[in-house]
Amino acid sequence: MDIDISEIQIEKVLKSRISSFEWRDLAFGKVFSDHMMVMDYTDGEWNNPKIIPYQNLSLSPATSALHYGQSIFEGMKAHKNANDEIVLLRPKDNARRLNVSAERMCIPPISEEFFMEALKTLLELDREWVPNKKGSSLYIRPFIFATDPVVGIKPSETYRFIIFSCPVGTYYNDAIPVKIETEFTRASSGGTGYAKAAGNYGGALYPAKLAQNQGYKQLIWTDSKEHKYIEEAGTMNVMFIINGILITPASNDTILAGLTRDSVLAIARDWGIEVQERKVSVEEIITAFEKGSISEAFGAGTAATLAPIKSINYNNQDYFLPEIESKDRFSTKMMSYYDDYRRDLVEDKFSWLEKF
Repeated sequence: MDIDISEIQIEKVLKSRISSFEWRDLAFGKVFSDHMMVMDYTDGEWNNPKIIPYQNLSLSPATSALHYGQSIFEGMKAHKNANDEIVLLRPKDNARRLNVSAERMCIPPISEEFFMEALKTLLELDREWVPNKKGSSLYIRPFIFATDPVVGIKPSETYRFIIFSCPVGTYYNDAIPVKIETEFTRASSGGTGYAKAAGNYGGALYPAKLAQNQGYKQLIWTDSKEHKYIEEAGTMNVMFIINGILITPASNDTILAGLTRDSVLAIARDWGIEVQERKVSVEEIITAFEKGSISEAFGAGTAATLAPIKSINYNNQDYFLPEIESKDRFSTKMMSYYDDYRRDLVEDKFSWLEKF
């Protein structure tokens, strides 16, 4: 049964915290907007949608998600354009991907129409929290988790859907050193790698911490079977420029179908750049370093947008990307255009924008 947006109850904060908020040097994900959207799944349907002041949750210690990991999420950003409109990039695709994750994790789907209307209603209420400064945005986190107060391994019968937001600055300020992971695994075929399931990220923390202790900002994950093929770069998809060709691992059931990734590939093709989505071996990347045919490597994801890679470590050896003037880098040009696109400063030639 679809929920009508008119059913949303709205409780506004008595006084906004925005007047005391310091906009300079925005940290990522530490300060939150005034309101959040909450809806519960009970008796076989989503019901009781409401927007309330941002607040802590009260949960049973036996809450199912805490024990058995039934939890999924999305990440998206809002900006403002020159007309002071809120601009969202491909939000319907986020709604669709949330439901892909929901299906894999035995979570009931959310109506795409309700998702969009609830999101817009929430953002309208917190409109002043959307930054208009270049390099900043309002990060939006929709998520669903199981709420049965039952200790027992089975799909929950109740769930909670929440959307909250936080003003953020840049995720990475400089090009980052990364390490190719050849021992631990992020995802295996037949698993949940293609879903934005919370457990995927929890399981990645330990190997990422080991790499960070060695001075690397992120891992480049490899396949679970042989550790011969590149998959993702930490919390991002990964891309390479080799012999002038934009190359990235093809999406499969172990690699998240990133929306930033898909957008970058679409724009690159529109620019006339050759794009290859295929298996990418570690050997191919190392050989490209040895031959000097690799010019760039970067991550692509909602939080970081595009994160240039400075060096890649493999088998205890660091391979450095060539030093190229920033203005001549594909990733720099792409980042500039992509940022303008999502701020509604260039033509919306792919019909990706929602404005209100």
